[in-house]
Order: sequence, then C-alpha cells, then structure tokens
Amino acid sequence: MDHDFCNADGARRLKQRIEEYWRERGYQVDVKLVEAGFVAAMRSARTDVRSDMVNGFPTKRASANDRGGPNPNRRGSMEAA
Repeated sequence: MDHDFCNADGARRLKQRIEEYWRERGYQVDVKLVEAGFVAAMRSARTDVRSDMVNGFPTKRASANDRGGPNPNRRGSMEAA
C-alpha cells in the first residue's frame, strides 16, 4: 500500500514529507519514529510518527544557518517601538 503510514516505510516517508514541508516554510520540526510493535486491533506491527509540533504547527523557526537566510523574530513576539 502506497498510503500506509503505519508501517516502517510509510512512517519514514511521512516523516520526510513533514520535515520538508516545514523546512521550506522556514520552520524546524523534530519528528521521530517510534516502533510500537504488534497491535492486536490492527493485527500488525505499527510505527508511530511523533513530533514537537503543537496542534499541527511548529514551535520554533529554523536558525539562519539551517535556512540560509536571516533569522526572523519568533511568532507572536513584538518589537518595542
């Protein structure tokens, strides 16, 4: 199955897609794969994809070295005039 993201190969592909998506938008996300082992309800082994994102959004911008550009202010912070 090409769209099975619960097996090891699918989870790896999903991890790469998530990291690339947010990297292109200037964010750094930490995505990890966790082997969950055999799950009786699924009748198979499963690999979980976990990240440091909150509600599907990254928590930190990529550093200037990671993106090759200036490091903008973090979301939600304002400069004093």
